[in-house]
Amino acid sequence: MCGAPGETIAACTQQGSVAGAGPGVEVNQGGGKPAAFRPEGADARAREAYRRAREWQARGDADGALALLWQASGLAPGDADIQTALAEALERVGALDTAIEAWRAALAARPEDRKASRGLVLALVAAGRSPEAVTLARAAAEAAPKDADALFTLGLAQSEQDVEAALATLRHVLARAPDHTLARYNLALLLNRVDRRDEAIAELMRVIALEARPEANYALGVAWWHRGEAARATAAFQATIALEPRHAEAYHKLGVVRAAERDWDGAAAALRRSLALRPDVPEVHVSLARVLSASGDEAGARAQLAEGERLRQESEREHEARVWTALGSARLEHGDAIAALDAFRRALAIRNTYAPAHFQMGRALERLGDADAAEGAYTRARQLNPRLVRGSRTAPERVP
Repeated sequence: MCGAPGETIAACTQQGSVAGAGPGVEVNQGGGKPAAFRPEGADARAREAYRRAREWQARGDADGALALLWQASGLAPGDADIQTALAEALERVGALDTAIEAWRAALAARPEDRKASRGLVLALVAAGRSPEAVTLARAAAEAAPKDADALFTLGLAQSEQDVEAALATLRHVLARAPDHTLARYNLALLLNRVDRRDEAIAELMRVIALEARPEANYALGVAWWHRGEAARATAAFQATIALEPRHAEAYHKLGVVRAAERDWDGAAAALRRSLALRPDVPEVHVSLARVLSASGDEAGARAQLAEGERLRQESEREHEARVWTALGSARLEHGDAIAALDAFRRALAIRNTYAPAHFQMGRALERLGDADAAEGAYTRARQLNPRLVRGSRTAPERVP
């Protein structure tokens, strides 16, 4: 959620989108340019996989959706919408280098796409490649000097490299377009990040006056809390919840504020509500453990601490498995099925119940001609996630 402490400005403006070369792309043995192999009916099957991926994302099955997006991307590597969706999904799991490749593919498929252009810049920033991001964003801004959005993207790119330059650029955007809510919101986040909280609060209040946005109220609550203004922070978090009743982070922060005021019952209620909305966040369990301990419930506190630690370790394992799976998928789409298979095995060594790794391993084994092993991998993926069903084929994938 935008406005969370420590979250980058880039993360608060782009919800991802990108692609990469997909299945059916192979690299010739001489290292030359990949040659596309398009099975019959590939476009229709790609759009169907893309449609199903969107449905699964809406239902909260991000892993299953990512597997489908890889499949769609391979069938239609020149489809900008598919590549954008793949890039967004890769960013969400932290596979930034692979996401960057996907953004480049999306932009190549649709050069005028501002979303893809901004997505590439922000992915580069998130990956620690700010100089390249600034170069790309500056070129785009210079090519369209009257485009406030292009200048805004430059400000975002500068935010991790030169804070003063980023502040100046964002103020320049607002001088041109005073109602540019995202520019003002990101200016406020940057001001808060460099401890210029009075200015940040003023900008956030202007954002809220322009448009009631839960993320702006949440960021305002964080700023007030850092200023030691508990009552104002509470009001801002409550306003966030009024706008977005399922805002788990706002309930968490509200619980922290109430705990600081020694309102143990109020704190526990807010933290339990946060966990009801998102039970998989380790930090909330730790916060609740502290509240329970302070109120005399040592057994409950120990249980919450244990659950928080379990979730932390599980989250780390899942993140590693996702990154290895994304890396293997990218290698598979570039024609290196052997390297891909190694990456999938690494993912499963970390978390053997990670269904997308089994599914992608099936694709790699199929590419290598081991039909029996591929079927076993697909079956295991389907057992772990019944939605992961291999699409029908009218032509086999080629072996690199």
